[in-house]
Amino acid sequence: MDLPRRPHRSLPRRLARLRTTIRRIERGRDRWALRWQALLASIDVGILVFFILGPYFRSGPSYLVIDYAIAAWIGCELAARALAADRPASFLRRLMTWVDLIILATLLFPDLLFNFAFLRAMRIWAIGKSPLLREGLRRAGCIRYQDVVRACLNFLVFLFLVTGFVYTGFFYGRPGGEGFVDALYFTVATITTTGFGDITLPGTLGKLTSVVTMIVGISLFVRLAQAVVRPHKVNFPCPKCGLQRHDVDAVHCKACGELLNIPDFDD
Repeated sequence: MDLPRRPHRSLPRRLARLRTTIRRIERGRDRWALRWQALLASIDVGILVFFILGPYFRSGPSYLVIDYAIAAWIGCELAARALAADRPASFLRRLMTWVDLIILATLLFPDLLFNFAFLRAMRIWAIGKSPLLREGLRRAGCIRYQDVVRACLNFLVFLFLVTGFVYTGFFYGRPGGEGFVDALYFTVATITTTGFGDITLPGTLGKLTSVVTMIVGISLFVRLAQAVVRPHKVNFPCPKCGLQRHDVDAVHCKACGELLNIPDFDD
């Protein structure tokens, strides 16, 4: 008499190994993980390039093929991040989760919804807070420029987000690359408060867009200038008071006087 077979247990083990691998890719600092992070960042840049070149491909048969391929990639990436999350609630609380969901919806219904693939620029902002940037700068011996690089990334991300929003909402119907160039020109002129006036956005939405762009753009300019001018400091939590930023050659904490043992991050 045949005994009933036990449930197959290899599937949970495979899922556990897959979850561990995805978490290593997301949070790892070793060379293997950094290579994967660099590959994913390159794919994000490629999606942004597709958004910019969208008007050139929109009339051709390859547009929908690439569009749905990107949608499939984003869907797989969302599923992988959901699997790797510690809890489903923490996954849903992430800003990038909702950004990717919006992008996925616009890619699945390109004729009904605007193409908001420019929101993918937020992935570049996420790179500034990932181990990829810090480890790359450390291995290049440029860890002291980390704050400057992050400030530049924040500024570039904001520049591209505003350009993409203006391009999608106001200039997307223009032929070729004229629409994107006009959107970029308007954004740069507005952020720098130059305001030549030859290109303006119509209506109340256009005026509000200009106001928000000027306010946030000036703030990011100030942050970038501060990062370039102020002396370099290292992030090392004081064991007594918790102060994070100290001078490179600091021996004692300026806040409480605790003796510090700051490692040489350039090594």
